Amino acid sequence: MQEMILILDFGSQYTQLIARRIRELNVYSEIHPWNKCPEITPNVKGVILSGSPFSVRDEKSPRPDLAAFKGKLPLLGVCFGAQYMAHHFGGEVAPSEIREYGRANLSFVDRSNSLTAGISDLSQVWMSHGDTIKSVPDNYKIIASTEDVRVAGYAIEGEETYGIQFHPEVYHSLEGQQLIKNFVVHICGCQQDWTPDAFVESTVADLQEKLGNDKVILGLSGGVDSSVAAMLLHKAIGANLHCIFVNNGLLRKNE
Repeated sequence: MQEMILILDFGSQYTQLIARRIRELNVYSEIHPWNKCPEITPNVKGVILSGSPFSVRDEKSPRPDLAAFKGKLPLLGVCFGAQYMAHHFGGEVAPSEIREYGRANLSFVDRSNSLTAGISDLSQVWMSHGDTIKSVPDNYKIIASTEDVRVAGYAIEGEETYGIQFHPEVYHSLEGQQLIKNFVVHICGCQQDWTPDAFVESTVADLQEKLGNDKVILGLSGGVDSSVAAMLLHKAIGANLHCIFVNNGLLRKNE
């Protein structure tokens, strides 16, 4: 089975960017809703918890069950994910005095830690949160800070579990890809042998095995998702694919 990084999505606008940054490292990743976590199979090498528009202090915010992988696989919480692990396991998350949004610089980096190895002093990162981590449990070690955010990054002692308050997947985090590589390659041990071509080949082969000589009807909207699905199905089953396009009047002009 193809090794992969599992991303649990809590509704962040940046979740797709996390997957893209991982795939740029030639590592396969999948995004799943936080409340529909798939089975943790041996090919899952690590898990990332995304950011979220929710506050962990909100009673209606997501409450994921991490038992299947926390302490068993490398785990990285980004923004909301980091706050959830701090809040849920005995730390304190409180509203920021001012909303922390935009560029910031790391005033402290623990380069002896595997996650932050190679990250420069004063490295620019991107913040986007209304809450801040005021305190962490005793076995959480702070590995990065900014002038305004003391707990910009932490590692849990005795586990390969990490949290970062900033968004490494965003372009404005200038060394964000280095941090993602540290997690995906050096901590999770991914081999970097995946390519989009390999994904097409394996997906087509999987479709051929599942569908055989069956006929398939596909509702084709003209968008990226359904168009890609149509091309993959066409490669797999050819004339057995029947696409139905419905012009609902909402396409862009001249399309």
